[in-house]
Amino acid sequence: MKISSSFRQWFPPILIDTVNNIFSNTITFSSQVSSWDFAVRDCVGYDAASILNNVLDSTLKVKQGIASYERDSVLFYKCEYDWSILSGLMFASARNSGRLNVLDFGGALGSSYFQHRDFLNELSEVRWNIVEQVHFVQAGRDHIQDHILRFYSSIPECLSENRPNAIFLSGVLQYLPDPFDILKSLMISDADVLIIDKTIVNDSQSDRLYIQHVPDSIYKASYPCWSLSESKLINAVSSHYSLKADFPSLSFPVLKLIKSEFKGYIFQRIVP
Repeated sequence: MKISSSFRQWFPPILIDTVNNIFSNTITFSSQVSSWDFAVRDCVGYDAASILNNVLDSTLKVKQGIASYERDSVLFYKCEYDWSILSGLMFASARNSGRLNVLDFGGALGSSYFQHRDFLNELSEVRWNIVEQVHFVQAGRDHIQDHILRFYSSIPECLSENRPNAIFLSGVLQYLPDPFDILKSLMISDADVLIIDKTIVNDSQSDRLYIQHVPDSIYKASYPCWSLSESKLINAVSSHYSLKADFPSLSFPVLKLIKSEFKGYIFQRIVP
């Protein structure tokens, strides 16, 4: 059920979003929950084998040229570039003589690389290193890895073989038990540019925890999800990085119901 355009003028926007959220086949967020451990007990998370199988099947179609790119296993046949992210990656490359070495934390099987590869592959050198869960890493090494894409199961393992000039986190921080600890671990890399995209934030001083439910049409899953305090997020990296730009990311009206939004950020490393 969707509210038709003829009735929209009679409904306040928040009510329209509520009705669409209840009756449409879309991602939803539960009421706020008290702790990560409590939320995990009621969730079927991103580590489910069926999810990996769906993502791998879609990524192989992308690698074979059947589709342009995938996001959360959903295939897209016409490439739609994320110009804000591409600007950040090109900024990192420009500061390093046309070379780009990315540490992509939580990058699945290369979603963001494949989405932008037509531009990235024009650079003089590209290396895209993904840090992911062990079963994603194994699948990546077995089926996806090549001279550009590499897969690692931890940040130290990745940094032992690479000196990234860009750290990239897209749609991942809100799904980590301790997102600020991960940021702290990444900042030791000395990368010139830090790019954070598709991150759920709010304008309060508090991080808020929900359960996110994914519709069966994508894959059956639910998992804990943070709405991070935007000011806390920026402050968390301020000792090493200054904010170069921020921008609205995904348009996701359902987030209005939890007084949040998707945003992205480009940070530049502070030179001592």
